[in-house]
Amino acid sequence: MGENLSTFGAIPKDVKLYLRPTALGRAGLDMALSLSLGGGTVRFSSLELILKNDGKRLYQGTFPVTSLTSLKDQLPEAAAKQFDQVLDHLTSPRQDLQLAHGASLSFATPLVMGILNITPDSFSDGGDFFDAGSVKKRAVEIFKSGANILDVGAESTRPGASEVPVEEELARLKPLFEVIGDLPGPVSVDTRKAAVMAAGLAAGAEIINDVSALSFDTGALEAANAASGIVLMHTRGDPKTMQDNPRYQDVLLDVYDYLEGRIEAAVAAGIPRQKLMIDPGIGFGKTTAHTLELLQGLSLFQGLGRPVLIGVSRKRFLGELGGEKNPKKRLASGLAAALLAAGHGAQIIRTHDVAEMRQALAVFNGFGQGAG
Repeated sequence: MGENLSTFGAIPKDVKLYLRPTALGRAGLDMALSLSLGGGTVRFSSLELILKNDGKRLYQGTFPVTSLTSLKDQLPEAAAKQFDQVLDHLTSPRQDLQLAHGASLSFATPLVMGILNITPDSFSDGGDFFDAGSVKKRAVEIFKSGANILDVGAESTRPGASEVPVEEELARLKPLFEVIGDLPGPVSVDTRKAAVMAAGLAAGAEIINDVSALSFDTGALEAANAASGIVLMHTRGDPKTMQDNPRYQDVLLDVYDYLEGRIEAAVAAGIPRQKLMIDPGIGFGKTTAHTLELLQGLSLFQGLGRPVLIGVSRKRFLGELGGEKNPKKRLASGLAAALLAAGHGAQIIRTHDVAEMRQALAVFNGFGQGAG
C-alpha cells in the first residue's frame, strides 16, 4: 500500500491527479470496505493514486478506500479538488442514455454493441454484408442474438485502410438507412464525417460512434449534437499510418488526457455531457504492449465519469497473444479480453459475436449476484 504522502515531499500546485481503482471484485467484497465502480456491480477496495507534472509521473501509490479522507487531507488545495471530482466520477452511477420516443439504455450491467460492417475491406468481415437484403437480414439477426445496440460502419478504419469518399460511404449505408425504422433496437453510425452523421441521424440512427472523437471533420461537433449518444474514441494518426511505430510517453495517462480533452471540447461546443461515452481505442495507433497496458489499467477511465466502451473483438493483438492468424477464429480470446474489460467496469462491449458475448456476460452478471 502507498506510503504517507508527507514522506514524498512538496507536491507542486499544478500537479495532475489520477485515481485508478484496484483490488476489483464483485460478490464477496465487504460493502463497508469497498466502493461501487461507476454505480455498477464491480467494486474496488483500494485506489492507486498517480500524480503527474511536466508530463512525467511524480508519484504513484496504492491506498485502501478506508484511508481516502486522510489521503485527501495530505494533498494541496488544487489537487484535493481534483481528488473530489475524480472520486465522484469513479463512484457515481452512470445515467441512463435517453433515446428517442421515451426509450433508454441502462449501464447497470454491460451492454452489447453488435458490429455490422457494410464494407468490402474490413479486417475480419469485409464483403460479408454488402447488398441490401443481407444488410437488413444481418441487422435483425444481431438484435435477435441479444445486441442492445447495432453499430453500422461503411468505412473500414483497420490499420492501413484508405479514406472512403463521403458519397461512397453514404451509398453503402443507404440500404441500412432505408430500414432503420423497421429494426427492433437503436442504431449507432460508425463514421468520422459530419455529412454521414447527419444523414444517419435523419434516417433514425440514435448514436454516433466516431473513431476520431469528433476531430476529423470540422462539422462533426455540430452534426453529432443531434444524436442521443456519442462515442468519443482515442486514436493516434490516420488509419493508413496509425500502426507505423506508435509511441507514447505514458500510454495510459496520454489516452486518458486525450479523452478528457475531447469531452471538454464537446461540452464547450454545446454537447450535453450526459450524451458522451468514451473508448480508449484498442488497436488504433497502439502496439500489443500498449493495448495490454490499457486493458490492465482500464478502471482508470471511469475517472472521466462517462460510460466506457471497449472493442477488442477479433483484433490483431488477440492473434499475437493467442496464436490465431484468422480473425474469425479469435472468438475465445475475444471473450476473455472482453470479460477482463467488464471486470474493470466497462459499460459497453462492442463485438462481432453477439450471441456468444451475451452468453458470456450472462455468466459474468450471475457471479455478481452470488453470496459473499
